[in-house]
Amino acid sequence: MLLEILTPEKRIYSGEVYGVQLPGEEGLFEVLNMHAPMVSALAKGNVKVLKSAKGTNHKNFSINGGFVEVLHNKATVLVEGATELN
Repeated sequence: MLLEILTPEKRIYSGEVYGVQLPGEEGLFEVLNMHAPMVSALAKGNVKVLKSAKGTNHKNFSINGGFVEVLHNKATVLVEGATELN
């Protein structure tokens, strides 16, 4: 699945991933390969990019809210203010 994390200023992340965990308005949820099309609002919290199925290879980003669109095996995360966490 292709994942892009974008702010109004720049692209924070772009690449093929196993999945992504997102902070939805109603709680955390996960989008995996071949997920059904959807659009969802995101709350302030952490985005966890899962690069492998085992979950040991991942990146974390702190966001201030935004939206995610999943369409044609691509997840586009649009956020205001994102910071990569170590």
